[in-house]
Amino acid sequence: MSGPEQSSSPSSSNDIMPLLAGLPRADLPTGEPLILASGSPRRAQLLTAAGYQFTIEVASDEAECGVCSRETAPQLVARYAYRKAAEVVARHHEGLVLAADTVASCMGQILGKPRDVDHAESMLRMLSGRPHDVYTGICIWSARDEKCIVEAVRTQLEMAPLSEAMLEQYLDSMLWEGKAGAFGYQDGNDWLQVVAEGSESNVVGLPMERLAELLEIFAEKAETVNIDTNRSDSG
Repeated sequence: MSGPEQSSSPSSSNDIMPLLAGLPRADLPTGEPLILASGSPRRAQLLTAAGYQFTIEVASDEAECGVCSRETAPQLVARYAYRKAAEVVARHHEGLVLAADTVASCMGQILGKPRDVDHAESMLRMLSGRPHDVYTGICIWSARDEKCIVEAVRTQLEMAPLSEAMLEQYLDSMLWEGKAGAFGYQDGNDWLQVVAEGSESNVVGLPMERLAELLEIFAEKAETVNIDTNRSDSG
């Protein structure tokens, strides 16, 4: 588990992913400092590019364990986001914790992060030439007010048929590591297309448009939660 760290400057992240330009930003609703409960560099880049100030505290791997019987992709990512946020909230008396989890879904199968290159190849062969969905669960939780809001956001994608050469080149690049569905929309591949003006940032790992909306309605829509846990004195 890593300790808190400051976000990077917006200018440096814009050089990495052109889609970061023009992302929406909303004021934080509770006045608490924003804490990103994720070690994903892509989520940090998105927040930084939008102009948010935040620290990072990574939830443990246990927050992402277990798949419930007949659980759908949106239910799974919402549950994982909630568990990640709850773990980080438990360390603080104050802080607006933001947690997220992303998976791909194709032909009824939930595709998380690949275990190895063979697993990545099987995922990409399934997705090749087929429409599929990317879901990100997002949880915003006020440690001080003990209120949270949880939602799953869907983006439809279409993947062009992958030739053996395209598949081999991408697998050799290792860019698939740590990415749901074994692909990264931000990797510059021209074989991925968002359908019906869906959220590109959602595919990357954090739906920035919906995040801004949820922050704006947080005071009205967030629900009170009771978390029976021992908070750390340092929070």
